[in-house]
Amino acid sequence: MTDTLLPYIAIISLSYLIGSIPFGIVLGKIFKVGDIRNIGSGSVGATNALRTGNKTFAFCVLLGDALKGAVAIWVAKALFCCDVFPHVALIAGFAALMGHIFPVWLRFKGGKGVATGLGVLLVLHWPTALMLAAMWLVTATLSRYSSLAAILAALQAPIYAKASGGDEYALPFAVIALLIVWTHRSNLQRLMKGEESVIRLKK
Repeated sequence: MTDTLLPYIAIISLSYLIGSIPFGIVLGKIFKVGDIRNIGSGSVGATNALRTGNKTFAFCVLLGDALKGAVAIWVAKALFCCDVFPHVALIAGFAALMGHIFPVWLRFKGGKGVATGLGVLLVLHWPTALMLAAMWLVTATLSRYSSLAAILAALQAPIYAKASGGDEYALPFAVIALLIVWTHRSNLQRLMKGEESVIRLKK
């Protein structure tokens, strides 16, 4: 029993630590933009990074956060055989996402999971990820609300998974979608009050 659980504990722990790397803070020091937790929503994610006015910095945060989800799955699959340890990719991806949202280094106050979730979906089922990215881009462009685009895109994840032949991912993607909607609960309140900030590409 213990021998069976240990690999899963290792997968969860390693993936969580990968997901908890705070690229918004680390890259903020490299780009000398300060601590992004002191501006906007206080999140360490790419959308809040964009509020610095430095688009290169924001893109690097987006890329870093997405890679966390992907790398966690790649590492887990490389170390543990999927035939021996079922669902290793899903477990690693979810643990990385939780690490991003609740990073131990930042007192469990991290990002909202959109970029890291996209990285997870890209590895698990790329057709779903590409459709969600396209939906986010269209919605964000038309509405100028990043949070609204993220919520609407996340909610479509299980539907797109089934529509593109990824039936086995519909339920896990639904769980990820609900988690992302939960992280955006304050954004939802501001959207309903008409107080949510819009995306500004120019400082």
